[in-house]
Amino acid sequence: MSEGRSWEGHWRVRIYERVRERGFTSLTAFAEARPAVPLHLLAEELGKDDVAGVQVLGGLHAEAEQRKQVTRFVRDVLVRLLSESLPDGWPAVLDDENRFSVAEAFGSWFAYTPDTHKERVRQAKAALRAAPPPAGWRPLGPDDELLRTFLPDEEA
Repeated sequence: MSEGRSWEGHWRVRIYERVRERGFTSLTAFAEARPAVPLHLLAEELGKDDVAGVQVLGGLHAEAEQRKQVTRFVRDVLVRLLSESLPDGWPAVLDDENRFSVAEAFGSWFAYTPDTHKERVRQAKAALRAAPPPAGWRPLGPDDELLRTFLPDEEA
């Protein structure tokens, strides 16, 4: 996807105007109405030529910090990455191709994770590798029960 004019002008204002035009009060509400949709597709829906996935990611992170729900945001990002890298769910066998897809999702997840949560993500990745989810597992949102066991909310 070309980022086109995504960084031109007042891009934050543009994103929030588009969110409100679609009837949502926040970027988080917009994203939650589209669970497991990859970030770049959320960006395309808001503006194919002038909104980038990384801008959506940043906006969701900022709103999560305001709401004190950063762990939930971190889980949400993983769900969106897994739906993109493993559209048929967790593989039954980790052959070379599937191992690459898992590594791609996990690598992006770690890169997109705020520094405050990187150690928790390291632990969650290790736990998921040590005890892989059942074949076909596809978390449909950040409140997935299995994800919450590996990465519980701070309040828990």
